[in-house]
Amino acid sequence: MGATVANEPKSEISNYVKLNIGGSLFYTTVTTLSKLDSKLRDMVLSEVAQNAETLESEGWVFIDRCGKHFGTILNFLRDGSVPLPETCVEISEILAETKFYGITELHEACEQALQKKRNRNTNITWVTLITSQNEAQKLISVSSKPVVKFAINRHNNKYSYTGASDDNLLKNIELFDKLAEKHRERGLFIKDVIGSNEICCWTFYGPGGAVKKVAEVCCTSIVYATDKKHTKVDFPETRILEETMNVMLLDTRINKSVQEHELIEATSSLNGNCRCSCLSQWSDLQWENSTSSTLEHN
Repeated sequence: MGATVANEPKSEISNYVKLNIGGSLFYTTVTTLSKLDSKLRDMVLSEVAQNAETLESEGWVFIDRCGKHFGTILNFLRDGSVPLPETCVEISEILAETKFYGITELHEACEQALQKKRNRNTNITWVTLITSQNEAQKLISVSSKPVVKFAINRHNNKYSYTGASDDNLLKNIELFDKLAEKHRERGLFIKDVIGSNEICCWTFYGPGGAVKKVAEVCCTSIVYATDKKHTKVDFPETRILEETMNVMLLDTRINKSVQEHELIEATSSLNGNCRCSCLSQWSDLQWENSTSSTLEHN
């Protein structure tokens, strides 16, 4: 993170300047201070011009400001760029100093850095962690949004796992995090890491306090290898995405056509697929559902 400014060639000025910024001492040149049109340059050059004889003997130009970030400002003037701090507090402090000194380029860079941090903070996804079934039931019963509950308990297993189980378990966790981020405004996402007996299971609930399950996708099974039992963890991604879309469509807070559009947009980048691919998948899914309903009716 930093800021840049074009350095224009200036005529070399040999006299040095000693600055006392609120008790912090800095050494620089008039050349450095003159690289940008700023209030700082005008303040110092005015002081140098008016008190040349005094400066020769005593050598200090005093400015009644905090010197904490003045080194950053000088480095920006010297190099044309400077790395900004990571915290919003420190960037805001530099912003205030650049406003006082009239250094527009660094001021704008600080504002952009702060805006990026604000945008990053607004994209935080909150996932509710629960430790008992009672907690889950209470949250589901009061939720006005559709609910996706993901139960994971890798240690609840009396058999050894198959070779791909750990990778599939990780894929389930990653998919849950992606869905929670994409649908954070549409649904309540609950992660059960302790209270469940299930090793890996997805459960879907409707909105409006409906505790009744809409669907469930269990990702574990027992398989036999020679004469021993093993626990196998699967990653039924298509089924999970289908059930997530179906439960999100139960959200009655907004218009159904808007729901479908938002769901298509939200799922379009889950696996790097393009939007047209998602539209095709969505149409295929609707066709399959309608065909299934016709067959059942017949």
